[in-house]
Amino acid sequence: MPSPHADLSRRVAGSYLQPLLEAAAARGVTAAALEHAAGMAPGALQPLPDSLPADDYVRLLDIGAGLAADPHFGLHVGERVKLGTYSVYGLILLSCRDFGQAFDQTMRYEQLAHDLGRSTLTVADGVAHYTWHSNYGPAQRHLADSVFAGIRVFGNWLAGTTLPAARLTLMHDGGAPEARDEYLRVLGAMPAFGASANVASFDAALLAYPVPNADVSLYPVLQQHAEQLLRQRAQHDNSIAQQVHAAIVRNLAHGQVRLASIAEELKLSPRTLQRKLSEAGATFQQILDQARFALAKDYLRQPELSLVDIAFLLGYQEQSAFNHAFKEWAGVNPGAYRA
Repeated sequence: MPSPHADLSRRVAGSYLQPLLEAAAARGVTAAALEHAAGMAPGALQPLPDSLPADDYVRLLDIGAGLAADPHFGLHVGERVKLGTYSVYGLILLSCRDFGQAFDQTMRYEQLAHDLGRSTLTVADGVAHYTWHSNYGPAQRHLADSVFAGIRVFGNWLAGTTLPAARLTLMHDGGAPEARDEYLRVLGAMPAFGASANVASFDAALLAYPVPNADVSLYPVLQQHAEQLLRQRAQHDNSIAQQVHAAIVRNLAHGQVRLASIAEELKLSPRTLQRKLSEAGATFQQILDQARFALAKDYLRQPELSLVDIAFLLGYQEQSAFNHAFKEWAGVNPGAYRA
């Protein structure tokens, strides 16, 4: 039985719950004890449910830590992550040719495992910065710890070796300073706590590191299956991304489209719209770019429209901004594409 205050649109796959149950059991805490402490119906956690509300999963992390008297319960949950923890998404990672592709697939498909947060990756000056944007704020220490410990354990497993430790910054306070050695053992480096974001930074050369046992022949089949699952999720969620796309298309020619104005049209607060898009595995900027790119290709087939006209119809104040964006999307400038 989910918490009466749970956001039922956020889910966690049953397989993602398994490491939590194992870490609790290793410390003498049974699934029945967790159910009772969380006010869940008997049998709600075992056998594993197909999914459960993400809010309940986050509560179970804190409850498990309390019952086990384990200040590093999140780290110990992450240590028990396996291939099956991530369901179909995990199999896709195993079929990636290298770690760069694995990170790309994480950003696309992690929502198939959970709605606890979303990942982004940026590269600057030879350093890759992986950021995990929690849906539950910096106070949820065990959640962030479990995510980064899981990434560390699963990354080493994928690589078939112990990878160099990343430089970590975490938003939570790290708990008691005298009890932080466990971070060093599990994560390979001591994080900086109280940071503005949850970030793992590492040499960007690692992105080219091959996945040794990858079966790349399975990737197309697994990707097709994963895309089907994403479509099913979008339909179930009433496709907030499609609603935003349609609103963007309606408003582009009337001026620059902003998240705030689209949120107002959809009768949502900007923060709620951002959260709903995150849960659907999208961002406002991604949808805006997709809408602009699709419209641009259509407009470029209409010879009566100049590039200045098209830039205006897409909400750009300068043609140069449109030219730059289109080349990013298509690999050629709009004039060459039209020719």
